[in-house]
Amino acid sequence: MLGRRRFVAGAVALSAAPFARRAFAAEGSVGREAFAPHAPITPIDARADRLIDVRVCTRPFRAEGPRIEVERIAGKTVVHNYGHGGSGWSLSWGSAAAALSLVDPKPGSRLAVIGCGAIGLTTALTAQRMGLRVRIYAKERPPEVRSAGATGVWSPDSRIVAEAHSTPAFERRWEAMARYSFRRYQSLLGLPGDPIEWHASYFLSDVPFSQAIDGGGESTEPDYPDLEDRLISDLHARSVALLPEQHPFPVPFARRGEQLTFNISAYARLLVDDFERAGGEIVTHTFDSPRQFRSLHEPVIVNATGFGARALLGDESIVPVRGQTARLVPQPDVHYNLYYRGHNLAVVGRRDGILVQAQAEDDFGNDRIEPDRAMSEAAVARLATLFPRTT
Repeated sequence: MLGRRRFVAGAVALSAAPFARRAFAAEGSVGREAFAPHAPITPIDARADRLIDVRVCTRPFRAEGPRIEVERIAGKTVVHNYGHGGSGWSLSWGSAAAALSLVDPKPGSRLAVIGCGAIGLTTALTAQRMGLRVRIYAKERPPEVRSAGATGVWSPDSRIVAEAHSTPAFERRWEAMARYSFRRYQSLLGLPGDPIEWHASYFLSDVPFSQAIDGGGESTEPDYPDLEDRLISDLHARSVALLPEQHPFPVPFARRGEQLTFNISAYARLLVDDFERAGGEIVTHTFDSPRQFRSLHEPVIVNATGFGARALLGDESIVPVRGQTARLVPQPDVHYNLYYRGHNLAVVGRRDGILVQAQAEDDFGNDRIEPDRAMSEAAVARLATLFPRTT
């Protein structure tokens, strides 16, 4: 019998797995009352010559979950906040609150954040709102940071912990982080540039959703717990099965739901602007050793270096998970997501470009950052089959 990991792998890229699991967990009733015959859906112009960006994001997975703890290094109080797998953007606000609660610094005191990605920026902003004076030290800033290459969907349990390490204590912390983050994202809806918005999401399949699909050979990747389904199902927008006349796609089985989506370019710019407007400073700095923390003026440091913590701290518990995304030229009316089960295809209709993702068999444990354009072009070709041309 197929393991759950291989079942999911055959369905869709794992960064989109939470929605995918909900889509094929049960057939459910057909959504006759929920959806009338489909409104026109703007086809995606899926051609390789419309690719404007291909990049790689190295997700920092830790089997035991993110490292959120305090230690003394080089005479400084260091709060570690890294190792979020594919859930960095999704959990960032709650993770920041959890990390800063470990030190409870006094208002007006100084705090340093190392790292300017999803976790670093939200931690810095959370500290500012606590009344702290914050400086970010980072080698790179958006859009150069690795997290800028993320898929951009709400996926709070994507590669966040191995099933064997999902203890009751971890699950309580995870649920608190997820709920806190979700509330923060709802407060960002409707802002100029649409940094956060809800998208219709279509999940497509050639076979019934209840039918398993073999994901290929055995993998060294662990099983992951279904935390979203068990602990925060009340935050889900229910997906429903669609009749053929209720969708335009040339597949026999389809479901539709709603999904929280990040337009990462606009969202990252918003975070940086808010941080600097509140008096924050970003200093370009490279750390080769934690001994260099001693040179910083701030007595408390938050280490939000993500995958970089593996080299900086020698933390071998961090496993790289290679994720490649590509973007097509934006289409103003494409504000929906697609997941084609069994065809290694996930699409997010972001405003900064229609994101197309595929995954490779060797992504887990792979720290290679060179893009493979041929893989993205093949994914675009698969996407084109969902929009057959009539002329």
